[in-house]
Amino acid sequence: MRLGTRASALARAQAHAVAERLRAAGEHVEIVLVSTEGDRSDQPLTQIGGTGVFASALRSALVRREVDLAVHSLKDLPVAPYPGLTLAAIPQREDARDVVFSASGAPLAELPAGASVGTGSPRRAGQVSARHPHLRIQDIRGNVDTRIAKVATGQVDAVVLAAAGVARLGREHEVSHVLGFDEMLPAPGQGALAIECRDGDTGDDLSERDGSVLAACAALDDDITRACVTAERAMLARLEAGCTAPVAALATAGAEGLALQGWVGLGGLVAEASAVGADPSSLGRDLADQLLQQILAEPSEPILVTERES
Repeated sequence: MRLGTRASALARAQAHAVAERLRAAGEHVEIVLVSTEGDRSDQPLTQIGGTGVFASALRSALVRREVDLAVHSLKDLPVAPYPGLTLAAIPQREDARDVVFSASGAPLAELPAGASVGTGSPRRAGQVSARHPHLRIQDIRGNVDTRIAKVATGQVDAVVLAAAGVARLGREHEVSHVLGFDEMLPAPGQGALAIECRDGDTGDDLSERDGSVLAACAALDDDITRACVTAERAMLARLEAGCTAPVAALATAGAEGLALQGWVGLGGLVAEASAVGADPSSLGRDLADQLLQQILAEPSEPILVTERES
């Protein structure tokens, strides 16, 4: 079973975690490294394609049968279906929060006026600016280790990163501050992995090999995580926004169903809303409509710039 992954340290850590679970179930798994445009370029994501820039090469390798399954960070995966491929499994979600690494060890609220916060995420930039207007946003790219190093070398005063990625690399003990969901909502799907396989819908019959891969991966699926991220991604899809848009969402499961929080921010205007529902897709679409109504009610020009899926 050939498992495709990006070559970054974080991507390889994620792939090896999935491979170990499959091996524990008796499968033989080989890791195949695939180079993506997002890894090769140091340009801002919005300039090199934004949505899907990390996923497209892996998906192409699946379609060309160079690999049998691919592991993605779900937050990087476009919401539009990809012909011939299916999300065979979404394993149990890890920590969905964001964390701060600062040179002084202080949280964002205690950094001095004008301090620089490095991030390549419009979502993080928007929420930091909205809640901490005394701080200056500095656009940066690079993997987790590279971004943390920018703090150590004084290029920025702090960086904001995903807690799950930091933990997967074993660097959680270096975190200065963990941002609660009241301080920063995550990207839709943050903290979750997506295992993608061929589904046979390209006109060819599903081969026995593909069928066995799908069955093996399906055993890793977590129902609660899938329901939560389905609601978050349905909101994202309704907004016609990609993974680089200033959109945040978090769904949690409770006795009354799913509770979904959403955030949209751009140009100094912010929309926030929450809702509870039983059907994940309907819940996500309904919350997106609430956010859009707030945006359109602002006494200014419409400001929601969206990124359509290709």
